[in-house]
Amino acid sequence: MLTTRFVRLGMAVCVAAALAQTISSQSLTGPVAYVYVSSTPAGSNINEIQAFAAGPTGRLTPVPGSPFQENVYSMAVNGVYLMAASGSTPSINAYNIQSNGSLVFKAATNYSQYNPNGCGGAAALVFDHKGSDLYVPEYNYDCSNSGVASFLVDKPTGVLDFLGVDNTGVKPGVVMEPTFIGNNVFAYLAGNDTCFYYTIYGFRRQSNGLLVSSNTNYNLPAPPPQFTRYIPDIGAADPTNHVAFVMFPGEPPGCTSAPLQLASYTADASGNLSTTNTYANMPSTSIVSPYDMKMAPSGKLLALAGQEGLQIFRFNGANPITSFTGLLTTDPIHQMFWDNHNHLYAVSQSGNRLHVFTINALLAHESPGSPYTINSPWNVIVQPWPLPWN
Repeated sequence: MLTTRFVRLGMAVCVAAALAQTISSQSLTGPVAYVYVSSTPAGSNINEIQAFAAGPTGRLTPVPGSPFQENVYSMAVNGVYLMAASGSTPSINAYNIQSNGSLVFKAATNYSQYNPNGCGGAAALVFDHKGSDLYVPEYNYDCSNSGVASFLVDKPTGVLDFLGVDNTGVKPGVVMEPTFIGNNVFAYLAGNDTCFYYTIYGFRRQSNGLLVSSNTNYNLPAPPPQFTRYIPDIGAADPTNHVAFVMFPGEPPGCTSAPLQLASYTADASGNLSTTNTYANMPSTSIVSPYDMKMAPSGKLLALAGQEGLQIFRFNGANPITSFTGLLTTDPIHQMFWDNHNHLYAVSQSGNRLHVFTINALLAHESPGSPYTINSPWNVIVQPWPLPWN
């Protein structure tokens, strides 16, 4: 009886804490983030940008001027500009973000002019933590390998100044965006091509912003006895020096039907990665075909998305990742981003939906008004608001 009483008391405390957090969030005024989705309207083959203001509960309202008739796909934001890869030319377009979330075109930079033989196409765009440099992973950069191009952002104009490119030597079809750890120096990506070709690729950011190979050393977790090794895929870093990777139980040259698992790594002062995780303490996922993984700003929650939907895990630094939720949706989720107020925004291309979830250490649920119907949403990016320096 005494044990039951304490269990109920503990539950009451948890619920009260969750309610207090919700009330605190609802006391905010104005938008907490601006959300931008590149999508293809029905009956068209040209993209546009749909822009929304997210309120404290995660409810979305269109910003003035939305949708913006800009034919772009992948996007990145740094508080001043939204950078987007053009769908019609090999260029990165810069749009100035206004205080109401609307967009004003500023400049276009042709990234292909720096590529051998005119090959290459932009994949997911990534800013460093300070937003001063933009990194453009490129498929088939030199007609044979993928690369990551580095650009300095000219803040007054939005023009990108070319710094150089790291030719990764990675197979052209294997390109993932680099994820930066907290020191803003080391970044990592993982690539997996049907468990035949795989790598964890490390970068070091130079003082001028150029991203170059760091020749990162890493180990792989001990696999189950029936498998040869784990195959790493998709990385997400926390605000300190840890990185999560998806792990495929593999039998190269092929994958297996065993559930995917998640591993946590620690970066040392030289950028090398190590893990003490094993098959026995890594959580399995309900996601079989992963598309994206994102770390919450707190570094305490990890979202994994794929063909099967979206699932949340607890991230514990160097310690093993632990399970938190089942599938929050069964819509295929192709890309997602967090804001700074416990909201996760996720697009389903095949489901024609934009989902918004409210997720904290205790609760995970769909936000009011979600999901939103958007025809063929391809990419999403989130600009937290107000900016820390406003």
